[in-house]
Amino acid sequence: MKGLAEYIWMDGAEPTSKLRSKARVINVKGNEASLANFPKWSFDGSSTYQAKGHSSDLVLVPVSFVHDPLRGDGCYLVMCEVMEADGVTPHATNTRAKLRQVLDAGAAAHDPWFGFEQEYTLFEGLKPLGWPEGGYPAPQGPFYCGVGADEVFGRELIEAHAAVCLEAGVMLYGINAEVMPGQWEFQIGHRGFEGESGDPLTVADHLWFARWLLYRIGEDFGITATLDPKPVRGDWNGAGNHTNFSTKEMRTPGKGAAESERIIKNLAAKHDEHIAVYGADLDRRLTGHHETCHITEFRHGVADRGASIRVPPDMATKGCGYLEDRRPGANCDPYIVSARILATICDIEM
Repeated sequence: MKGLAEYIWMDGAEPTSKLRSKARVINVKGNEASLANFPKWSFDGSSTYQAKGHSSDLVLVPVSFVHDPLRGDGCYLVMCEVMEADGVTPHATNTRAKLRQVLDAGAAAHDPWFGFEQEYTLFEGLKPLGWPEGGYPAPQGPFYCGVGADEVFGRELIEAHAAVCLEAGVMLYGINAEVMPGQWEFQIGHRGFEGESGDPLTVADHLWFARWLLYRIGEDFGITATLDPKPVRGDWNGAGNHTNFSTKEMRTPGKGAAESERIIKNLAAKHDEHIAVYGADLDRRLTGHHETCHITEFRHGVADRGASIRVPPDMATKGCGYLEDRRPGANCDPYIVSARILATICDIEM
């Protein structure tokens, strides 16, 4: 069956890379595709901040795919790594390759699982969706997980996004309205379903798929989703990408508590290295207010959403489970965040 494959990759924009994509015709026999169905494909890196015009050819190498819920049968969304013209050497902007290197250096042996809580803000023109013209809505309070036309804005888009994520096979965990009006969150990661993987490469790929689908669905509604970590200055919550992670040692009863204590000490010692790669303009969000720890401080605590690392109550009572890193901004690169966390907790040099 002939169909279209949308090749998706991250560009070289700074300080925050953006998603790019283009589609090509493929021919998949039967109903099930494999990576072999998606050939390498070149593109003009000079138009994506990834090359100079005099030598601009770069190569897209497909690494994972899901069904395309927008185009339908025989069509796919294909995540790609960007390679140099030889098709083998990772380009400097290929952050997925950096995560692969950390996993190959020993992190994979610890069977790490990851999950991301992606916050974002919907904008209509120059203002957050649902905000009054030339003014501000009521103070924060009733909007988080709210219901009703006076408290929730953009639900039709959010429901459409959730539906296409599920149809595509993206590892969507849940959705909810957030603290600031016009702000939402979706979660991506291991859900405990049989045969489902929580490995960081797969989960990070699926976060990028979910982001791409959010932007694409937004086109149909004339609404823009922004990952700005502090989209509105003042007494409003910023937007983060809280990162939940565990290793097999952390998940093992009788071992998890001691392992988590060791990991938290490692994270404290490497705080500055983490902050440096957790997203642009992070200082505007990590102020010590609005459920954040100050950017210069490292603190952990049980059920403490004002800490750098939140220890879930189950981890504290059962002695095994996962930890939540609350520092990454909404605009972070999940490949880089995963690589930095794994390097720190698994004692791997980056």
